[in-house]
Amino acid sequence: MVRLLLVAFVLLAACGQPAVGSPTPSATASVAAASPSPDPTPSPSPTPSPTPSMLPIFDAHMHYSRESWVAYPPEKIQALLDSLSVTAALVSSAPDEGTFRLKAVLGDRVIPMLGPYRNGSDVFSWARDGTIVPYVESAYRAGQHRGFGEFHLNVGQITLPVVKSVIAFAQSKNLFLQAHADARAVAELLNYVGPDQIVLWAHAGVTATPEQIDALMAKWPKLSVELSLRDDVAPQGQVDPKWRDLLLKYSDRFMVGTDTWTVGGSYTGNERWDAYADIVNRIRGWLMQLPDDARAAIAYRNAERFLAQLPR
Repeated sequence: MVRLLLVAFVLLAACGQPAVGSPTPSATASVAAASPSPDPTPSPSPTPSPTPSMLPIFDAHMHYSRESWVAYPPEKIQALLDSLSVTAALVSSAPDEGTFRLKAVLGDRVIPMLGPYRNGSDVFSWARDGTIVPYVESAYRAGQHRGFGEFHLNVGQITLPVVKSVIAFAQSKNLFLQAHADARAVAELLNYVGPDQIVLWAHAGVTATPEQIDALMAKWPKLSVELSLRDDVAPQGQVDPKWRDLLLKYSDRFMVGTDTWTVGGSYTGNERWDAYADIVNRIRGWLMQLPDDARAAIAYRNAERFLAQLPR
């Protein structure tokens, strides 16, 4: 009974955070920025404690960047994920140290992604910043990082020297690519890397239509798609008919994610972490409208199988 009360308290606390549209940036984030600590040594993987009867969720798009380290220490995130039955996550951070701070507490529930960003401003400049290449090379941890990304890619940038260099480095380490790109930019990426490269398309292209996504998935069998930020999948909580058809057609290649980005674009603080419980519950709500097999596949099984099939 005590455990159930504690779980209920965590859920209420998480759901009671400010909405995404009215954030309150962390006042203490600058303290962490001023005094970064050395990377901790990862501890043995803890056993996840999913809430009974909840559909497990594998979060295929999570960040743990510097601005979150004080407001959301790893132990707080662990309790939040446990309360929501989030069993594992693909995590990239700015800087990369954040991912391993989280992994030191959550163990194998954190699957590290090698990202090109040291801070929020790198999102907008990385593709033309030559200092990104040595940063990526120095941050890479053999046997730890499984993918490269999330990286933002605009139309025409695939030919830039920095972009080509980091993609070549990722390929040399057998990392899959998690690209934040619209339909045209991801098509350029896919044509550049070829049919054997495993790509996870972040946000389903942000603005890409179901028809555009369908065409690309039909052409590129090794393209998987994650759905963070795609509220149009289920407007007002009801799965859109076009999206439903697409999800069922490729039910073995879609994943879900939350995107807990902090500084950059429209995010100025910890809005996504503040709303994390609501985001996960909304995802679970529309997943429950799908047939059993597709629901479980998109919620967690596709991500688990995707990782199991990656080259080492």
